[in-house]
Amino acid sequence: MDRATGNMKASANLPNDADAAAAAKQHSVPHRTRIKLCGLSKPEDVAHAIDLGADAIGLVFYPPSPRSVSVAQAVELVHDVPPFVSLVGLFVNATPDWVREVASNVGLTLLQFHGDETAEQCESLAGVAGLPWLRALRVAADTQPADLVESALKYSAASGLLFDTHVEGYGGGGKVFDWSLIPAELARRAVLSGGLNAQNVSDAIHRVRPYAVDVSSGIEVAGAKGVKDHARMAAFVRAVRAADAE
Repeated sequence: MDRATGNMKASANLPNDADAAAAAKQHSVPHRTRIKLCGLSKPEDVAHAIDLGADAIGLVFYPPSPRSVSVAQAVELVHDVPPFVSLVGLFVNATPDWVREVASNVGLTLLQFHGDETAEQCESLAGVAGLPWLRALRVAADTQPADLVESALKYSAASGLLFDTHVEGYGGGGKVFDWSLIPAELARRAVLSGGLNAQNVSDAIHRVRPYAVDVSSGIEVAGAKGVKDHARMAAFVRAVRAADAE
């Protein structure tokens, strides 16, 4: 066999670009969007979230909120939460004493600051609890991608950034913001929130590719803040998993 023939046969055995891409896709680990179900206030809701495979349970420790729970309620809620399910405590302009009381009694694994806390205040409060933290960034109609990049740099010590719609007061208002405002370089740190539900979360995941999604009002009985609908909880989780599989 001459050299030319040998080279031709060797080339024939090499995968082309399309074959290589297909093989890489076949053996790559599929993306799995993490799911946080927030504002839970009843043991049966927490149990259902766990059965659905939620990655994180969100508990609200902001008394003015209709979804807020007391320390005693929270202790009951987390009693049977298994390992590897994160317990996230949401705080709004909280005092160090309140964060310390909640964290020491409830067994939180992550703090979420949703008020006017500066980066220094977030780090100080997290230090009191000895826990990592998320910073909620509220996206308004006039927010620009550069504003979010600047905020991300300011809160660089945060474990992640939760993007929510800017509304009057604090906490989510069940409203969607323009997802295209989130720069692609922030997607890996992004927890996408703000008006998500089973009908729109697939589109949100495809457009943003966030690390996680966070839902509260989108899994509630219509018009009943804080009252979770188990069918809507299940539909939301199914929609996220379907989006990951596409």
